[in-house]
Amino acid sequence: MPVAGRKVGVLCMIFFCILISMTWNLRYSKSGSQKVKVPPTRFWHQQVPSKSFWNKEQQRLDFINNPVLRSVLSGDSHIELPDWLNDTGPLNPCEPDHRVPRQILEYNLLPQRFQDFLLHMRCRTYPMLINQLRVCDEKPFLLLVVKSLIPHFDRRQAIRETWGRAGVVANRTVATVFLLGNSLPMDHFPDLLGMLDHEAELHKDLLQWDYRDTFFNLTLKEVLFLEWFSQNCPQAQFILKGDDDVVINTLRIIDFLEGLSEDKAKDLFMGDVISDAGPHRDQKLKYFIPESVFVGQYPPYAGGGGYLYSGELALRLYNASQQVVLYPIDDVYTGMCLKKLGLSPVKHDGFRTFDIDEKYRNNPCAYKSLMLVHSRTPQEMLTIWSWITDPELGCQ
Repeated sequence: MPVAGRKVGVLCMIFFCILISMTWNLRYSKSGSQKVKVPPTRFWHQQVPSKSFWNKEQQRLDFINNPVLRSVLSGDSHIELPDWLNDTGPLNPCEPDHRVPRQILEYNLLPQRFQDFLLHMRCRTYPMLINQLRVCDEKPFLLLVVKSLIPHFDRRQAIRETWGRAGVVANRTVATVFLLGNSLPMDHFPDLLGMLDHEAELHKDLLQWDYRDTFFNLTLKEVLFLEWFSQNCPQAQFILKGDDDVVINTLRIIDFLEGLSEDKAKDLFMGDVISDAGPHRDQKLKYFIPESVFVGQYPPYAGGGGYLYSGELALRLYNASQQVVLYPIDDVYTGMCLKKLGLSPVKHDGFRTFDIDEKYRNNPCAYKSLMLVHSRTPQEMLTIWSWITDPELGCQ
């Protein structure tokens, strides 16, 4: 028998023994009486590697993280894995993965952003350039986490002066951090690092890592934040994570959170939920994903413009993220991590990541009952926040 056949045969034997043991235990009690009916067909099938690169990488990761197989394989050094499970790429996950051009036939035809992402998809370790070790000293009730880019000084300042103001808000402690990557000369940004260092020293709310800050690397920004949170701010009760061009009604958010029961708070993940979606195949679109990279439907996910979740769930999401291969669309990836935990995001009409009807955009009362609106300029943020906080504005 060929080597690959022997490997699969051994694995099939392992599963067959487990199945027989489970069947015997389920089928008969100690007295020998029948307890449950055994399914007429087998429930396990030999796994065939996917032809799509991401799916195959996820199959490999699922295999590695399977506790039954890990236990059996660790106790028997003679068991060999099929070749596709052993093809793990470079030893250092942060070196370019040269398997990718061989496994994706159209690799050279993909946009450059795709090629860069796929070559470095396994790397999750990047140096931290700016950290804030004391931002959570007051054990925040709500941590506002804002995805930003280095040149967006005006957006960050508008947020600090409006919905992202740190301190005590509605008798609750609120903290704010901005998440940043880095830029390369080809990104055509002026040298702003001196200004950024000054901003970090002045406001003490910037977190920056040394990776290229691109659309596809927003997933990396998510994973690095979850790691930072687990190490530096695990006591925060709730997190609101959003873009730097949204308006958030912080007062409404706090009021909503205070009314949650402990059970609902634990698994809270809420936003503008998108269901029954799948990858776009039109290469002209921003969210284009070729079939050679991913096949299948997306799990329910909350639009990346902004969503609200519990600190306890953030810790579990960080652990789950270690078992999900990085995907180039960050909000879809977060939905994948939630699915790994057996959870789904909850839709709330107060989250408007696709904006509100144009006829209501200049109506001050339209923002009183909302939690989040996307997108607004810094000047619009200041105006809308003045409406939200106006005690004399009578709205029904």
